[in-house]
Amino acid sequence: MILAVDIGNTNTTLGLFSDSTLAYDWRTTSSTHRTSDEYGVLINQFLTNADKSIDTLTGIVISSVVPSLTDVFAHMSEKYLSRTPLIVSHELDFGVPLLIDDPQQLGADRICNAVAAVRDYDLPLIVVDFGTATTFDVISKNGEYLGGIIAPGVETSAEDLFRRAAKLPKIDFHFPEKIIGTNTVHSMQSGIMNGAIAVVDSIVTAIENELGEKVNTVATGGFAHLIIPKCATVDKINTHLTLEGLNYIWQMNNEKIGDK
Repeated sequence: MILAVDIGNTNTTLGLFSDSTLAYDWRTTSSTHRTSDEYGVLINQFLTNADKSIDTLTGIVISSVVPSLTDVFAHMSEKYLSRTPLIVSHELDFGVPLLIDDPQQLGADRICNAVAAVRDYDLPLIVVDFGTATTFDVISKNGEYLGGIIAPGVETSAEDLFRRAAKLPKIDFHFPEKIIGTNTVHSMQSGIMNGAIAVVDSIVTAIENELGEKVNTVATGGFAHLIIPKCATVDKINTHLTLEGLNYIWQMNNEKIGDK
């Protein structure tokens, strides 16, 4: 069984794979204040709740955009799993050519999304990932990573609005009944939520215009189920896309990983 760990700026998602099947998944905050021991205890608790144990794990693969947490999880893997983790980077073998200026700058989560997209969906394809940032990754019909777009995430945009406008309250992320808000909360909800729809649909349309062809789309990330059903340009939702990409990358590279 393989433990896949996707460390984001806000949340860390973990998935336990049995061969190619995602058997369990968990989400926790990406806290830089936790030690490797604390994460080891947390993962042990997750596994216990799933009637598994740390001893059943054969390996760990990590995608991270938080370097300090990469080190914490790597140390945890060595100490608790007696395994050297596979850390996703542009240097690994993952079968997707990166046709961008500097592949080293591409986030590991976006590499995972691209790998899963090429394996599981019809090309060409756009992956929309709703995280701390909302990212768009473009895969050509030949399975090449062409580049993408990084926009502020839904929650990130809202937090910045709350911080900069002292009289505006924090709100729940729901769609109001009408586009025209008749109070401050509904006006903010309309702007934030419908604004996210407009960003997705306008960017996907602009990408298709630039490529000169219709492109399939798949969305992932925490806000996908909330935003995408109201979008006109996105075909599918896969909340586990990044974890699945991690598992594919493990499968392609595990023979290079030695036991401690």
